[in-house]
Parts: sequence; structure tokens; C-alpha cells
Amino acid sequence: MAGTLRVEREGEILRVTLARPEARNAFDSSLIAELAEAFVDVGRARAVVLAGDGPSFSAGADVDWMRASADLDFEANLRDANALRHMLEAIDRCPAPVVCRVQGHALGGGCGLVAASDVVVADEDAVFAFSEVKLGIIPAVISPFALAKIGPSAARRYFVTGERFDADTALRIGLVHEVTPDLDKAVERVVAELLTAGPRAARAAKRLVLERPDGPDTARRIAEQRTSSEGQEGLRAFLEKRAPGWR
Repeated sequence: MAGTLRVEREGEILRVTLARPEARNAFDSSLIAELAEAFVDVGRARAVVLAGDGPSFSAGADVDWMRASADLDFEANLRDANALRHMLEAIDRCPAPVVCRVQGHALGGGCGLVAASDVVVADEDAVFAFSEVKLGIIPAVISPFALAKIGPSAARRYFVTGERFDADTALRIGLVHEVTPDLDKAVERVVAELLTAGPRAARAAKRLVLERPDGPDTARRIAEQRTSSEGQEGLRAFLEKRAPGWR
């Protein structure tokens, strides 16, 4: 895919990379549209790696895009906000697990990308912020994803101050899962773990988290998985002390 996004398929891994390093991978309408399209259909990918070229993962909204939005009326701003929402929902609901690789800055909407991902690995020098209030606006569109990760207590501080915080703080509040000095090695280790899981089971496990089924539905889901061809193979492989077919 040409433009502001690079999409590469390596066997069962799909790599989606923000490709505006000169702008610290800041969002504009083109990048938002390309990201939404990339996550609509990931095919049979078993893992999707979301990353950003250059020194920063994503610095949030592009300055020129923000400048243009200042002159838009309510309806036009609503269309822009819904485009961003659809993009974040596409990442959040991507059937395959999404691994986010974060270096440099993840600010504003960049934090939204982090929050919408399933597994987040951050460089030890990464910096985060829900910085919208510094511009007189609010992190409204990214809030459902951020609140699901960090909860209301952390949000009540970092949403309202807009302050920057380091990777260790992001780890403590649940925005990221791992902080490391060797980002590529850590990401590839997570991807390798995903490739040991049953392909359908990994997707079903993600749906379990997103949909939070009630008791009877949980029983139905495990029964379906146990009696599926993948579940049967996994259980028999374990009992026979061998690797399952997907490995």
C-alpha cells in the first residue's frame, strides 16, 4: 500500500507500519483512512505488528490537519471524529491479535493506537501523554479504548493534566505490557508466542475479552472449541506429548 502506511505480509505475520517519520507519524485524514482499511481485512494472519518508522511511534494529530480542523463547522468535525473512531475500532476489533511496537513519542491519538492494541511493547525511553487538554480539547474518541486499559483512576489524572509520563508509568497503569531496551527482540518474542497458539483459539480468546460473555455463553464457547478440529488436535497433541499441527 502506497502513501502514509506500509503493509507487508511475512507468512502468517502482517506488519502495518506508519510511514511518516518526517512528521513523527502524526495523523492526517489519509493516514487514518489507510489504517482503517489495513485492519478491515487481515486475512488469515495470526499476528499483526503495528509500528512506526523513525524516532517516534506517533505524535498524535498532524499540525496542518489540526490547523484545517480549526476552520471546520460542527458537522465536518463530527465526520473527522467518526473517521478516527472507525479506525480505532478496526484495530480494536481486528480478529487477529495486534502487537504494538512503541518507541519515542506516543501522544494524543498515538496513545489511542496503543490502547486499541492487544499487546504493547515499549522502549524504555518511550514517552506517553493524553495531551488533548493542552490544546483545549479532550481525548473523547480514544477514551473507550484508553479507559479499558488504564481504568478511571489513572484516566482522572492523565486525561485532565495532559502531562507526559514515562514507559515505567505506562507499564504501571496498564497502558503497556512490557518495557524493554531491545524493542525488536521483545516484539519478535511476543509474536513467536502467538504462533504457538491455536490460530482459531487465539482469535476466539480475543473475542472472549472484547465481548465478555455471561456464564452460559462461556460454557457454550469452550464446548465448541473443545469439539472443533483445532481443539481436538491440541488436546490430543498434549496427551500424546507431541507438538500440535499448527506448530
